[in-house]
Amino acid sequence: MNKEKLVLAFSGGLDTSYCAKYLSEEKGFEVYSVLVNTGGFSAPELVEIERKAYALGVHRHETVDVTEDYYQKCVKYMIFGNILKNNTYPLSVSSERAFQAIASIEYAKKIGACYIAHGSTGAGNDQVRFDLVFQILMPGVTVITPIRDLKLSREAEIEYLKSKGLSDNWEKKSYSINKGLWGTSVGGRETLSSDKWLPEEAYPSQLQKNGEEFLELTFEKGEPVEINGENMKPVEIIRQLEAIASPYAIGRDTHVGDTIIGIKGRVGFEAAAPLILIKAHHLLEKHALTKWQQYWKEQLANWYGMLLHEGQYLEPVMRNIEKFMDDSQKYVSGKVTVKLQPYRFEVLGVTSEHDLMSAKFAKYGEENTAFTGDDVIGFTRIMSNQMKIYGVVNDEF
Repeated sequence: MNKEKLVLAFSGGLDTSYCAKYLSEEKGFEVYSVLVNTGGFSAPELVEIERKAYALGVHRHETVDVTEDYYQKCVKYMIFGNILKNNTYPLSVSSERAFQAIASIEYAKKIGACYIAHGSTGAGNDQVRFDLVFQILMPGVTVITPIRDLKLSREAEIEYLKSKGLSDNWEKKSYSINKGLWGTSVGGRETLSSDKWLPEEAYPSQLQKNGEEFLELTFEKGEPVEINGENMKPVEIIRQLEAIASPYAIGRDTHVGDTIIGIKGRVGFEAAAPLILIKAHHLLEKHALTKWQQYWKEQLANWYGMLLHEGQYLEPVMRNIEKFMDDSQKYVSGKVTVKLQPYRFEVLGVTSEHDLMSAKFAKYGEENTAFTGDDVIGFTRIMSNQMKIYGVVNDEF
């Protein structure tokens, strides 16, 4: 009897490990696990995850690397937009989910599967992000979500896998770790309430460096192109910067936000490279863009981040906003100096031939060369007219 093909979006974590075993053994599917790598896995980790997938009973395991695509079509725009959700979170996980869902559905089409599964719970954002992409790109596909449907706790998943004779570092599984190119999220018992905080040991990177270290980041048209004068591709710069900064335990925080389904949620994260790049890029933009370029880009970037967070990556307006952001980066080129210290960093200054803070026109608070005092008197007289008229007519001033 032929089994029905099912594609499982697989990470090798607790939830998807449960799904692989449950769907193959309890539900009788021919499970095809697909790991979509957005930059969070090393080569040895990928080998170990493939071994684990087959140990869990999958029929075939596939790894698809979309890291470069993810950078070019998403991460680049999060840098351009200086996007931090609620001024805190660099969308480390939410931004990559659309790309994982797209690649998973493409694989399902390739092998002729009519079923697709993911390990999301019923209380978070990921269920919407995956379901939405699946329904748009493959209408009629049957989506199966064991963790959501069975309302399973992490403890129940662990007990099930133990009962099947599967061993792992279960203590480590006390925290849900999702690592990608653009940062690592950390969820655990402390993030389920409002008053607790993640302990030091919950973070994948630990403090290893003391003292301070200076580095220079070079941007060209908004994209990072060099670290300390060494030219690299942007993806490699992100990885190299993470390797330099994470030993200082930089980039840790806890994000509190509104989920797509209307409840509040908390998640810890560490994202040294994303936070440094965003802050360095933002400082360079302050020097290279006009007031109104900065203002309108911030408005559109906020919308871009919100839609991305809520699984709306395929919404056509996202492509419109990307075109605006592409154009806004024409003169965002230069070097930014950053100082690293334990648990913190400072963005110190910039050098750019497009710096609008030019001494040819004025030195703030000291002297001007492009206008006179009489120009200012006339300017303020005209500028005050509407407020003066309002005050006189309404007898308020």
